[in-house]
Amino acid sequence: MRKHFYPQEVEKIQLTRRHSYRESLGSLGGFPRDLVVLTSDLGLSMVWNKLWSRAPGMGCVFCKKLEPGAKEDGGLEGDFRNYGAADRYGPDPTQSRPASSFSHIPNYNSFSPQPASPAFLDAGTIRGISGIGVTMFIALYDYEARTEDDLTFTKGEKFHILNNTEGDWWEARSLSSGHTGYIPSNYVAPVDSIQAEEWYFGKIGRKDAERQLLSPGNSRGAFLIRESETTKGAYSLSIRDWDQTRGDHVKHYKIRKLDTGGYYITTRAQFDTVQELVQHYLEVNDGLCHLLTAACTTMKPQTLGLAKDAWEISRSSITLEHRLGTGCFGDVWLGTWNGSTKVAVKTLKPGTMSPKAFLAEAQIMKLLRHDKLVQLYAVVSEEPIYIVTEFMCHGSLLEFLKGPEGHVLKLPHLVDMAAQVAEGMAYMERMNYIHRDLRAANILVGERLVCKIADFGLARLIEDDEYNPQQGTKFPIKWTAPEAALFCRFTIKSDVWSFGILITELITKGRVPYPGMNNREVLEQVEHGYHMPCPPGCPASLYEVMEQTWRLDPEERPTFEYLQSFLEDYFTSTEPQYQPGDDT
Repeated sequence: MRKHFYPQEVEKIQLTRRHSYRESLGSLGGFPRDLVVLTSDLGLSMVWNKLWSRAPGMGCVFCKKLEPGAKEDGGLEGDFRNYGAADRYGPDPTQSRPASSFSHIPNYNSFSPQPASPAFLDAGTIRGISGIGVTMFIALYDYEARTEDDLTFTKGEKFHILNNTEGDWWEARSLSSGHTGYIPSNYVAPVDSIQAEEWYFGKIGRKDAERQLLSPGNSRGAFLIRESETTKGAYSLSIRDWDQTRGDHVKHYKIRKLDTGGYYITTRAQFDTVQELVQHYLEVNDGLCHLLTAACTTMKPQTLGLAKDAWEISRSSITLEHRLGTGCFGDVWLGTWNGSTKVAVKTLKPGTMSPKAFLAEAQIMKLLRHDKLVQLYAVVSEEPIYIVTEFMCHGSLLEFLKGPEGHVLKLPHLVDMAAQVAEGMAYMERMNYIHRDLRAANILVGERLVCKIADFGLARLIEDDEYNPQQGTKFPIKWTAPEAALFCRFTIKSDVWSFGILITELITKGRVPYPGMNNREVLEQVEHGYHMPCPPGCPASLYEVMEQTWRLDPEERPTFEYLQSFLEDYFTSTEPQYQPGDDT
């Protein structure tokens, strides 16, 4: 149960096009001092402040210096909602599932119905589990033990689950070796379940299915099956195809469910299980665009954390191997944890932020889990602070765009990268979390041009006079919405503004926004409605959406959900998204 306490009226300022931002500030009266959200399920207390102050000629200075006794600003726009979305490879949608909650993962040892989704996971996140009362699981991937408490295992190895009530790492006994230890829960699935099939990709979207099937290693006839985005209890079959007109592309077919429990693509060919349907189309195309040839290749997923209870780690467990980059507040290193696991390590200069405030924010950040967010693995909470995350092989999007690989990227690749960022931000939008520093430098690129959002929420914690829009040189003015720069009013809508600037970085291959203008000129111009002109090579329809993200009234800017949909479908042809089965 959540309880909300509003000490004063939640908002007394209206920013509209009829009033300039400075006029609005002048009319500012009382405002909420603290917004406390108590979530008993999580055992967390999160406090927000709305701190405002005036500066000559600028309307508002950035609120980094706290008043005596004031509490620190929070990173969430609101509280986490209990969406309880299924895992990426979530439970079989044909099974009935109780409403999700913030409780732990289902306890398969107790045989009592419990929620089937780990807390805070969203669609497209991890390969998961299903089945109440199931204790026999099979490995989906190879895994090399990282600690003496882990089990090393190979794909196909079977386990008896002894305890899965303590988070993302389960205690299990290997049936082949007899050894007992911890295993990552997203590396296994119930034996003989659809989740254990190589071709089952669970709850991923149509666009993500296309990305994966068109990636290297797949040929014509490669396929996957996923949960239907539109029909509960149904599935979709996605197949890689080729023709002279379109070249390599992907076609999608709906797998419908019969009232009697069977499945079909065409009414003349019906099957008791999805597995039987797949086997049929492996032998004959029977109206499909191509015979099914092989399951889509997939990359081994990141584990959920480095190991069991590996959150606040010792500095000695990290080996810094070589520096990947240097920023205003610290360095980024390629490192190794515990001599076994490659990681990225952000080292912060002492005094950059309060260790106590950072640790509190990190406790929230680690709950954000999505394929398009860089996973926070662990922290060293004493100064100098270490932030340990998954390693992304191509580094920042900004440097990637400037390099030789980025130079050859065409518009479809650039739009797809923007769509991936929008997907990650749409997740943060649903979770009511604000990034505050969204730009190409804070997007990381991995294998297969996968883009993930990094450094979300950290900007709020920086304690540096230079990180100030009025005087400082370190503050990213050119990416910041005017209400955020002038009034410190950061919301998901100010992130939308920043996303529009990020698109210009993509189109121009890393050019600094507002070329020829300094920060003060930018701040003055955008306050009066100035927009960057359409970049060379940018289609008018894409620029129109960029202009929508730069509307002065934050409420008139589009949502990230809309931006994701627009960008994912930007190059979609007029043919149907789903192919009809033959003779249906």
